[in-house]
Order: sequence, then C-alpha cells, then structure tokens
Amino acid sequence: MEYSRHFDKMLEEREILAKWVEQAITAPDKVENRKDGTRHYIKKIAEYENRWLRVVINANVNPNRAITAFFDRRLRRKET
Repeated sequence: MEYSRHFDKMLEEREILAKWVEQAITAPDKVENRKDGTRHYIKKIAEYENRWLRVVINANVNPNRAITAFFDRRLRRKET
C-alpha cells in the first residue's frame, strides 16, 4: 500500500494516527467498493470517542494507493 502526499498531509491535519488507519484497513467494520474504483474502509475508533474513520483507497492501481482519511460525521449522525 502506498500513501500519497495528500494522504499523509490529511492524516497530519486531521490528527489521525497511523495505527488507526492500519486498524481500519486490516480489521474494518465495513468495506464499501465504489463504482469509481475506490474502496472505503470504515472503522469505529474507540480511542477517539467512538467516531467512524473512513479510509479511501484507490484499488485500481498496484500497489493500492491510500487517497484520504477522515472521520465521517454522517455515520455518527446515523447512530443517534
């Protein structure tokens, strides 16, 4: 898995730990395959107030490339 410069920058700006990204990719709560060729790994991060982390990967390239990661507020709203 390759990390793009944008991906690294987003992790830093959004204070997302690399271990959380690894958890999302290796043991996701949900995986969504999108028509645009991206794969979304979704994981609830207990250490971060049970917020949902979404990691977006370009699955059309080899090696796969991490595009972005963010805490998905839409998923949090669906829980309440």
